[in-house]
Amino acid sequence: MNQELPHIPERTLQPRESGLTMMMDKGLSIREAENFISSSAAYTDLVKFGFGTALISMGLEEKISLYKSAALKPYFGGTLFELFVVRNRFDDFRKMLDRYQVEYAEVSDGSMAIPHDEKLGYIRKLAGQVTVISEVGSKVAGAEIPDENWVTMMKAELSAGSWKVIAEARESGTIGIYRKDGSANTGLIDEIVRQIAVEDVLWEAPIKNQQVWFIQLLGANVNLGNIAPNEVVSLESLRLGLRGDTFFNFLPESFHDKKL
Repeated sequence: MNQELPHIPERTLQPRESGLTMMMDKGLSIREAENFISSSAAYTDLVKFGFGTALISMGLEEKISLYKSAALKPYFGGTLFELFVVRNRFDDFRKMLDRYQVEYAEVSDGSMAIPHDEKLGYIRKLAGQVTVISEVGSKVAGAEIPDENWVTMMKAELSAGSWKVIAEARESGTIGIYRKDGSANTGLIDEIVRQIAVEDVLWEAPIKNQQVWFIQLLGANVNLGNIAPNEVVSLESLRLGLRGDTFFNFLPESFHDKKL
């Protein structure tokens, strides 16, 4: 804070276990990554190289080094894991993790069908090598997963060794934990919150209204992901009540008579 104010919510401190912000790098240049670190590293915890972009990103090794030097945790998106698995190249994926010295890995089954027991096996194997973040939910529109199955899979993946489980929404925010119009699938989310510790779930929330909804539901220290690089400071402002959308969230009731 450049100036102290009362009634600002207390944020967890880095390195965080909760209140995480995951930024999605979909192809930033080295210069853009440097600029991002300058403006936003203090408010970021994880950096995901989205989709399979790690295979074609220029200066990948240098970017990974930059992020790590800023105390950020870079990792490859789950789609990259699936690209290797569908080609029966899981061992090559593990070698790529070692080659680029990334300490986190995402395991997902959003683009291809993987029997859940097999997915749990991948999590167990990778958990002996890196910190695993697993993702539950399909990227395919119309692929319905019953609410109770979401919860069962999340519990099993945490037990298998996942550090956090990601609730799928895609970068569009119109699938998985959201409806087609981007609104929250409240029944599913309520069931997850009821049965899974909120600090263990990272909610994909690429759209501002989704970020506001989760902050109002779970507070300033909710884990949020798929945040665009230029939206990280804006998200931190929402977390702290520094934008109109959350302006009164953290103020005492005595201030609420000033609402418009």
